Amino acid sequence: MWFKNIRIYRFTQPFTLKPEQLDQALSKARFIPCNSQDQIRMGWVSPINGQTNNELFVHVSQNYFMICSKRQDKVLPTAVINEFLMEKIEATEETEGRTVGRKERQSLKDQVIMELLPKAFTRSSLQYAYIAPEQGYIIIDAASANKAEEILSSLRQTLGSLPVVPLSSKQIPVQIMTRWVTESTVPGKFTLGDECELADPKASGNVIRCKQQDLTAQEINNLLQSGMVVTKLSLHWMAGINFILNEELAIKRVRFEDDIREKSDSIGAQTQAEQFDVDFSVMTIELMALIKDLLDAVGGVNIESRSVEEIVAKVTHSENDRSIVAEVTFA
Repeated sequence: MWFKNIRIYRFTQPFTLKPEQLDQALSKARFIPCNSQDQIRMGWVSPINGQTNNELFVHVSQNYFMICSKRQDKVLPTAVINEFLMEKIEATEETEGRTVGRKERQSLKDQVIMELLPKAFTRSSLQYAYIAPEQGYIIIDAASANKAEEILSSLRQTLGSLPVVPLSSKQIPVQIMTRWVTESTVPGKFTLGDECELADPKASGNVIRCKQQDLTAQEINNLLQSGMVVTKLSLHWMAGINFILNEELAIKRVRFEDDIREKSDSIGAQTQAEQFDVDFSVMTIELMALIKDLLDAVGGVNIESRSVEEIVAKVTHSENDRSIVAEVTFA
């Protein structure tokens, strides 16, 4: 359950649902396994054990709401599909004495997939996120923006609306990280790690990756002086978390040091549920403190960006206003 990658989204409107209201909404969209003809199924499960029977779908600790989405995919290797497809194409061409065209080929491929689905293995995965209503964030354990959007899309569909935007800072992350490496210092409770990625903004694809390097070395400074910028940077937070910060303000490859883990282990939980609660409590305390310090270091939160819901609402409102004007004009 300890998050390995963190993507933070900011609520543009207060999240007002109580845990029991959120639990009720998620229970109506609980996970149901794939049937014989499904390729993908997604739904909500208990964060504690990944189950849906008589379980709560929201785990609450210190006013943080942990939720968990389960995805199940049917595994159909491309090579297997192509093998069965070629058999059908050859049988059709031999029987009917003609060449199978592209459109018919696609139709046969769809037919093959439907025939193979009932026999396919399934692969399941869990994705965690927690909502911090007081801070106005939803924090997702996701390595990519697309993966994060998957659980956001599910939550948006379940709740009917989810006014969130990716967290952004007042200062541009690339410029900030470049300055930190150039000046060999990071403000606040952070210190430089031993890894970074440099890119040339004028030449797409020109990237240099530095690992296990002294980032204050003259060689790296020379690259920065030549115009390259830092797009990824390893940092150490003094409370005991190592991570990579990238140009999207995403926190990747999170590693909690032993001192933090030992806080959880020292409690002596007796059950799976108790251990989950302890881990969740310790993790959120540390992560929220880290996020606060990081936002201070990058100049604060940019609150100018608007969610999709707000943009649509403004456009709809503007169109309604124009309609009213038109009605008045032609009256």
